[in-house]
Amino acid sequence: MSLLNDLINLNLSDVTEKSIAEYIWIGGSGMDLRSKARTISGPVSDPSKLPKWNYDGSSTGQAPGEDSEVILYPQSIFPDPFRRGNHILVMCDAYTPDGEPIPTNKRHNAAKIFSHPDVVAEEPWYGIEQEYTLLQKDVKWPVGWPVGGFPGPQGPYYCGIGADKAFGRDIVDAHYKACLYAGVNISGINGEVMPAQWEFQVGPSVGISAGDQLWVARYILERITEIAGVVVSFDPKPIQGDWNGAGAHTNYSTKSMREDGGYEVIKKAIEKLGLRHKEHIAAYGEGNERRLTGKHETADINTFLWGVANRGASIRVGRDTERAGKGYFEDRRPASNMDPYVVTSMIAETSILWKP
Repeated sequence: MSLLNDLINLNLSDVTEKSIAEYIWIGGSGMDLRSKARTISGPVSDPSKLPKWNYDGSSTGQAPGEDSEVILYPQSIFPDPFRRGNHILVMCDAYTPDGEPIPTNKRHNAAKIFSHPDVVAEEPWYGIEQEYTLLQKDVKWPVGWPVGGFPGPQGPYYCGIGADKAFGRDIVDAHYKACLYAGVNISGINGEVMPAQWEFQVGPSVGISAGDQLWVARYILERITEIAGVVVSFDPKPIQGDWNGAGAHTNYSTKSMREDGGYEVIKKAIEKLGLRHKEHIAAYGEGNERRLTGKHETADINTFLWGVANRGASIRVGRDTERAGKGYFEDRRPASNMDPYVVTSMIAETSILWKP
């Protein structure tokens, strides 16, 4: 194994200027990440300098077998924490050979919203709290839990320490550092209320970069759990019963909200979000009805409610924002399996562009 590790960690810069680009895209389910690698002639920092590439869309549920070619367009570049050196991760979106975005390409429409002059002028900032659950590979049961059984009730696990409270911290810390290496603006991590459930936060990120960064952070997490022989689940309610679900709370502000008088802008934006509650819920992740029950720090899926410091609300406003009269709010409705391109652009569209 030591020889294998030596080869994996070979420093290629001593012998060649060539480097490896790992092209990443989203598969047909909307949550399955795919990737493949190609050799490039030298270091690249501008995605427009990278070649487009193709893949077999019939094997990812994104094209028929008789016309299976799908084209990858490189969109953003991150240093590769696995290969290191000049090697890169490349977040892509997918198009037909005629240049049309395929149906599962949600980035394309998000980019159009974020390039609208009114949205650009408001500089939308996002901070996304991504929750996830670590599962034992062969039984799909949370790590640290007795197989077929349950640990003690919730209470000691949130931000807990100790071998009987924190399960999988080595994976969490490896992911944290790998994201920092890759230039993902990861801002923190913590253990969650349900044991074996964790959270990382990405942001503040501006516009389309919020989606790019969260998808790459998910990719890095999937790769690390692959190495560790553990499965990561983004299911919004992985364990039924008296256990917290998993969300992707999305913190949001615009330039107008961050300036003096911004609290009134925040309240108007929340009012607009309430008017489009059903449309947002429909786009906020599959299986969310199992999580948004009105229990376990959620509002009922059919009810729109906002409040200050209320974790049982659809939208929470922080005490600091209320006190300062400006700041941000938190949309607590998105599920852990939401598409950040969809959620971030939809919040911007409703709060900035939509006219009731």
